[in-house]
Amino acid sequence: MATIGHNNLNAKLVLLGDMGAGKSSLVLRFVKGQFLEFQESTIGAAFFSQTLAVNDATVKFEIWDTAGQERYHSLAPMYYRGAAAAIIVYDITSADSFTRAKKWVQELQKQGNPNMVMALAGNKADLEEKRKVTAEEARAYAEENGLFFMETSAKTAANVNDVFHEIAKRLPRAQPNQNPAGMVLVDRPAEGGARAASCCS
Repeated sequence: MATIGHNNLNAKLVLLGDMGAGKSSLVLRFVKGQFLEFQESTIGAAFFSQTLAVNDATVKFEIWDTAGQERYHSLAPMYYRGAAAAIIVYDITSADSFTRAKKWVQELQKQGNPNMVMALAGNKADLEEKRKVTAEEARAYAEENGLFFMETSAKTAANVNDVFHEIAKRLPRAQPNQNPAGMVLVDRPAEGGARAASCCS
């Protein structure tokens, strides 16, 4: 879950998607500014952290990059349970990876944190000539399912930082109302008529 300190947010973020969709490449590009042409398959999951400044807050992402192989699927709930955000990654040159991404979305909708910020990332956008999934189709799917959508390229770095920044911007709005120390981050009525804390404006 995301936890709040003095304008500091710690947020667990998980990447899910088919093997070869480019999850590890996205994380490496975001965290280290690197791209490896031949990225080895992730075994189980890999952990990274990266801090972003957004508006007047600092967001520290605790990033779990999960393995895409089917044999690791049963481990995925260990990583996405309690996550504040998820990036579901598919490869724009593979219709199968888009189908798989939809399955991940369904699984998260059933079993993930209901306040989770979810992004759909169509990776490998630099391979336009091999495209099998249109941006329009993916955007429509994302809108229907409450995700935001971007096409990314870990190779060229296009939109990679933007996906993480957009998640960071959306995180406070995804907080449950029971904030410790009565901090209110969002102007909205307290659920069930509970005390409406109105401090810190």
